[in-house]
Amino acid sequence: MDAHRLARRLRTGLRGWGGVGAMAAVCALALAFALLLPHTQSSGAPAGGAGRLAHGTQARAETKCDNGAAPQDQSLSPSGGGATPVVDRIKAREDRRLIVGVDTNSYRWGYLNPNNASGALEGFDIDLVHRIAKDLLGDPNAVSFKAIPTNQRIPAIQNDQVDMVVRTMTITCDRLGDVAFSAPYFRTGQQVLAPKKSTITGYNDTLAGKKVCSAEGSTALDNLKADKGGKIPASTDIRTVVPNQLDCLVKLQLGEVDAVVTDGALAASQAAQDPTVELKGGLFTDEYYGVAMKRGSDDLVRQVNRTLENYVKDGGWADSYQKWLHPTMDQDDKKSASATPPAAHYK
Repeated sequence: MDAHRLARRLRTGLRGWGGVGAMAAVCALALAFALLLPHTQSSGAPAGGAGRLAHGTQARAETKCDNGAAPQDQSLSPSGGGATPVVDRIKAREDRRLIVGVDTNSYRWGYLNPNNASGALEGFDIDLVHRIAKDLLGDPNAVSFKAIPTNQRIPAIQNDQVDMVVRTMTITCDRLGDVAFSAPYFRTGQQVLAPKKSTITGYNDTLAGKKVCSAEGSTALDNLKADKGGKIPASTDIRTVVPNQLDCLVKLQLGEVDAVVTDGALAASQAAQDPTVELKGGLFTDEYYGVAMKRGSDDLVRQVNRTLENYVKDGGWADSYQKWLHPTMDQDDKKSASATPPAAHYK
């Protein structure tokens, strides 16, 4: 499929970001797919060794919020009973659909596969959305997807543009003040992506004098700001900040930056798209993705947590991981720490 056809599909398949700005975003996404997506890939086949997660010592989760608990351990239990005003409102909609903010350009997480004639979104996060819709509304396809940039995830929830965001979103103490999170559904950490020929070896002194790209509103940018002059040299240039993390890969390919810092799970997928880049060093943080919802949506949070528990128990999570993430994240002789679903601990 050429970029123009992909642009038309994006325009008709996604809702909620209309106008000239949306048209520009569509064109940019179409160009990114034309440049980046492997044209002969299949959804279950490995994309080559270059994309595989670089295994280092997984950093331990040391972050504690003001209440003394880790951020990923503060969701509500999936207990039943009680009023369900948010869930009832979703079910009462005329089109009876769940409105979900997702990524549409993260390979193997949430993306439009140009080789898929149906034009449906695919990926690990997309599988989870379909399961939530099935449990909530009885129909896995009762979903209205909205493409949400990295830096608009929280505003989209707060402004009621979406019911939830399922978009590789890390649970943090700061974000818990803005939105409610489900229990964690994926474990990852930050990692460095750079050209294979680069002298950069990881999140260390080899970043001295280098231009590093990250996404606005991301934990990668937070870490870069906090670590500049400490874990990384003061001369590291971290001024390149983009709306979407995939934009960093494009800048890396164009030679506008020397490295990208993003989640290791996303970096592995990006490396699978471009054999000239690779992950440098191991994961230097320990982070957990959660489904983000509006604060006060307690009944919806509990419903999603119930879905997550069942999704793990019945093998749905493992099947989705094997299909989408195993080819890029697991080495032949060792599984990534991400291959095991994180345990849920409720407050």
